[in-house]
Amino acid sequence: MTQVHRLFDSYPGPDYDTLIISDLHLGSEVSRADDACRMLKSTTFDRLILLGDMFCDLNLRRLKKQHWGLLSYIRKLSNPKRQVEVVWVEGNHDRGLSDVMSHLVGVRVYQEYSWRFGNRSYLAIHGHQFDRFLVNNAALSAVGEFVYMHLQKVDSRRKSLSRFLDRQNTKWLRLSAKVAKGALDLAKARGADVVFCGHTHRAMQSDKDGISYFNSGCWTTEDPTYITVNHSGVEIHYCDAKTTSSQVPTIMSSDGGSLATHGAISS
Repeated sequence: MTQVHRLFDSYPGPDYDTLIISDLHLGSEVSRADDACRMLKSTTFDRLILLGDMFCDLNLRRLKKQHWGLLSYIRKLSNPKRQVEVVWVEGNHDRGLSDVMSHLVGVRVYQEYSWRFGNRSYLAIHGHQFDRFLVNNAALSAVGEFVYMHLQKVDSRRKSLSRFLDRQNTKWLRLSAKVAKGALDLAKARGADVVFCGHTHRAMQSDKDGISYFNSGCWTTEDPTYITVNHSGVEIHYCDAKTTSSQVPTIMSSDGGSLATHGAISS
């Protein structure tokens, strides 16, 4: 069971202003929907941002019991009585499903989403917009996804080969650097202090011209990740279901500086 390591037990109200999770790829054999649902239930927040690629494709028949369970919990969170704002930022895999599922889950879908917290401005966008290979080779990318989906079915129970190929694809296309650059340029144009993306399946943080970029990683690997925002700053959490712990390697304070706390390494 994934548990959140709370840095401030005495902090009144929700643990976090915002929790960001992306790239669950529900319907995929490698989706860790159960772990994601347990993580969401273990903490509290005012805002949940689903930062794209909630689904792997348009075939809802691929959804398993645990996938529907996660969607059901998100539906509960979106109930006005919960006083949680649930935001869905569309990813490239969500196209064609966003309108239907937004009504089913009860959340509004955005192409990009911005908000303010404290004295900083935040921007969230999935990041596929900065993936030139995907944009310029849509048909080839679709074929690759088809082959990858079928590979997952014949892969071992641990899905080691599928996850290895996913990591290598990100490295080969140099996606992390390309998405980070595009996101930072967009944030500058939008006047945002911090920008968040998913898409690359690799959690990371970088800075340029006083703007911070964070990637929320994914929930299809052995070490799924998510991001939180509160008065202590922006945190990337690495969840390890095997050891039932959550590590926080990167913390940026609300004024843009770095913080080092128990269970964390300063950026």
